[in-house]
Amino acid sequence: MAILGVGNALVDILLKLESDQTLQEIGITKGAMDMINVQQMNIIQTQQQHLERSQSPGGSVCNTIRAISALGGTSGFIGKIGHDSFGTFYENQIRQAGATPYLAREGEITGVSTVLISPDGERTMATFLGPAPTLASADILPEILARYEYIYVEGYLLVNEELIRGTLKKAKEAGLKIVLDLANFNIVNSFRDLLHDIIPNYVDILLSNEPEAEAFTGLPASEAIYTIMSMVDISVITLGKEGAMIGQKGEIVQVAAEGGKPVDTTGAGDNFAAGFLFGQSRQATLEQSARIGSLLAGYVIAGIGPQISSVYWEQIKLKVKKILG
Repeated sequence: MAILGVGNALVDILLKLESDQTLQEIGITKGAMDMINVQQMNIIQTQQQHLERSQSPGGSVCNTIRAISALGGTSGFIGKIGHDSFGTFYENQIRQAGATPYLAREGEITGVSTVLISPDGERTMATFLGPAPTLASADILPEILARYEYIYVEGYLLVNEELIRGTLKKAKEAGLKIVLDLANFNIVNSFRDLLHDIIPNYVDILLSNEPEAEAFTGLPASEAIYTIMSMVDISVITLGKEGAMIGQKGEIVQVAAEGGKPVDTTGAGDNFAAGFLFGQSRQATLEQSARIGSLLAGYVIAGIGPQISSVYWEQIKLKVKKILG
């Protein structure tokens, strides 16, 4: 079964600075995590031309969709990019991963999340959303939905109520299973009323981590899962080094975390979601699906960044095949 993702399209860039003068020119405090405007983004683009850098397609849902494709699943991604080289790069990278991009273009500059690394190693994050948050429900076309059985939506889209309601309504009418990731406990706290409205009416699978589940229900995760189960078909709560628990129809399945001591936990949730949804798309049991999710999370925390190195995917697929029996 094919899985369609809807999320913010952002290019992730790691940029090594020669000095902190660039930060002063941008007007951003060293060590901060700030949203920036187009003028500040233009300064970064001018400064970075000769600097050492790395870049990759980002955004939570895009990370998940690309990992699903790496496992051999069928997936697609809906987002909005600009008319620039970053947008072209973003689209090409999705295609190269084996997923299908459905990308609207608007404006001159694609959304970019830049990590500016100072000479002393301190990191400053500057995020320019670009056209990503202007995605509208009108961009979610029925002919695209008709090609998929699952739709995966990130909680960050809750800031755009028209988009989230319109997308969920269209997906439900098209007969897709709807998967929502709560994204961040601050998002949950800001949009709790909206979540309590849309989740029981539209969502089939709800993904969250422990702080998000507790923020949503006001209960410890061990109790929150029962509350969430009363609203959706499947509740998934990841617990970090304690693994994950999955609930359906009053029954709880628990799986252990995989991997050693984390080098970087960035992308752990995105990759767990990829493994779990891939398992579900293959009609795997809840335990099998969660074990695949835990497997991928274990691999991604062993390196830097939200994506698993390409050198590991063949052995991962062999392990997944063994899990699925």
